[in-house]
Amino acid sequence: MSQSSEQDAIYSQPREAITDFVFDESVVKVFQDMIGRSVPGYSTLLSMIPVLVRQNVQQNSRCYDLGCSLGAATLAMRHSINQSGVNIIAVDNSSAMTEKCREYIEKDSSNVPVEILCDDINNIKIEQASIVVMNFTLQFFDKEKRADVIKKIFSGLNKGGALLLSEKIEFENKDDQQWITDLHHEFKKANGYSDLEISQKRTALEDVLIPETVKQHKERLKKAGFEKSIVWFQCFNFISILAIK
Repeated sequence: MSQSSEQDAIYSQPREAITDFVFDESVVKVFQDMIGRSVPGYSTLLSMIPVLVRQNVQQNSRCYDLGCSLGAATLAMRHSINQSGVNIIAVDNSSAMTEKCREYIEKDSSNVPVEILCDDINNIKIEQASIVVMNFTLQFFDKEKRADVIKKIFSGLNKGGALLLSEKIEFENKDDQQWITDLHHEFKKANGYSDLEISQKRTALEDVLIPETVKQHKERLKKAGFEKSIVWFQCFNFISILAIK
């Protein structure tokens, strides 16, 4: 089911002070437009979720969408589950997001059960899981808390279960980092964002979204117990890792 959105113009006017970015009602209204114009390859990533789900979902299990926002990944999973006895738990700590997500789910045609929770992911118990999706969510956690989140997910996954972890990354080499950052900004400009919008949003996210290197992500996954992980998708400084228990 498609999701409608207003055009993102949140940072189109000069601001005297830039506050930290939050997922409030103003963001919810433009979220689909914002993420599509800001995250290169986002639609391709979503379109591949059904492939990964059909390959890894298990009978009588749970699928989790942690940081579900408006439920795009939830809907992608919901329409690709090919096993019986599967239900989805979608979690986000933004009430504005979960309210709109619930509207989309209620209008959707699939009969796969979905439970939508407005809560902190740290409060959610992961159990009997065959699929856990975290699309651009871990990057908003304090760095020192990320290992515990991944360990909790690993513990709650069934043997053979999969974690789909999508993140904005940074590069170890400063020249590579600048090169890719410039390309990302050019991508945004090609999608209609002005230099002012790019600059102001970057400032708003500076202390909120803290990226890490691929090496750091893979080392954390290995320490948590994942036997194998692979970067299956990358577009500029946005990646997705598939990790199997």
